[in-house]
Amino acid sequence: MGGFLAGALARDGRPVTLILRAETLAAYPAKIRVSSRVLGDFEAPVTLATELNQPVDALWITVKATQLHAAISATPANRIGDALVVPLMNGVDHMTLLRSRYDPEHVVGGTIRVESERVAPGRIRQVSPFAAVRLAATGPAVPRVDELAGELRSAGLDCEVVEDETSLLWGKLVFLAPLALTTSAQGEPLGGVRAAPEWRVRLEACLDEACAVAEVVGARLDRTAILHLLLAAPDEMRSSMQKDIAAGREPELDAIGGPIVRFGRAHGLNVSTTEELMEMIAAARS
Repeated sequence: MGGFLAGALARDGRPVTLILRAETLAAYPAKIRVSSRVLGDFEAPVTLATELNQPVDALWITVKATQLHAAISATPANRIGDALVVPLMNGVDHMTLLRSRYDPEHVVGGTIRVESERVAPGRIRQVSPFAAVRLAATGPAVPRVDELAGELRSAGLDCEVVEDETSLLWGKLVFLAPLALTTSAQGEPLGGVRAAPEWRVRLEACLDEACAVAEVVGARLDRTAILHLLLAAPDEMRSSMQKDIAAGREPELDAIGGPIVRFGRAHGLNVSTTEELMEMIAAARS
């Protein structure tokens, strides 16, 4: 996801620096090659580094939740100037952590809807028919966030600025949790979940639990619309969690399922299906 975004901005003439782990940097080319269903095939030059050493206009945080602390260490607050800090991450817990490390007024809630993967160092494949970013901003931050959104649109991405950060972040989580937890627990793409009656029941039960929790924390969501998205998505769709497990990487289990379980328990809500799915995934990996 980060490589796709970097490539799109660099192709549009923006100076882009990729912050990479040292072991990744050693194999990375100076150009990103992107094969995109939305943007086409292209190459774009980028600067590579293992840590940020100069002020920037925007710091995009596109790592997995399991890598967030390392990413913060590589981009210390005293080096980013007055940059906007924009996490495009799964879950909701990262916002509190980031606002404790950076100027909280500069941390902008964001989401991205895109299916992309790194197929080799510096080579990105983007296969979804959409690439949409949503940013949340109110008050003095709005003009700068609007400018940032304009840069994304210029680069060929869909981008919208909204006011309600809670609904934005929980809206993505409420869609993602049923998708990620059921496909990962069953070990099948979304079509397999929908085709098996017992897994279809789990999909909708997890959605109901996530919606109930989202409502109690103040998010305004349309459960019917989210279910429609889950039922209309391609049969072959696989979640990033499922791909991580298949590749032997640590999944974002706590980032995706954890908030639903924790807030649900705190408010006395039934989150038993979400708990069951998380336990199934954890047991399969142990």
